[in-house]
Amino acid sequence: MPGKFFRYQYAEGDIVTMKKQHPCGSKQWEVLSAESEIRFKCCGCGHIATLSRNNAEKSTVAVEPSRPKE
Repeated sequence: MPGKFFRYQYAEGDIVTMKKQHPCGSKQWEVLSAESEIRFKCCGCGHIATLSRNNAEKSTVAVEPSRPKE
């Protein structure tokens, strides 16, 4: 549910670059679900993690949309 006060617009399938890398060495995460808590899947090893929206926005560097904006 995107709100006007959120810094990033997360959608399922987006690739997110985080500030710190995962122990496997990847900084790329795929968004599995974007609600009040956001579920991410590591693009390097497939590990699934859940972060609150606030923590996810603090950790995010960039979001690459999975589909073109219309």
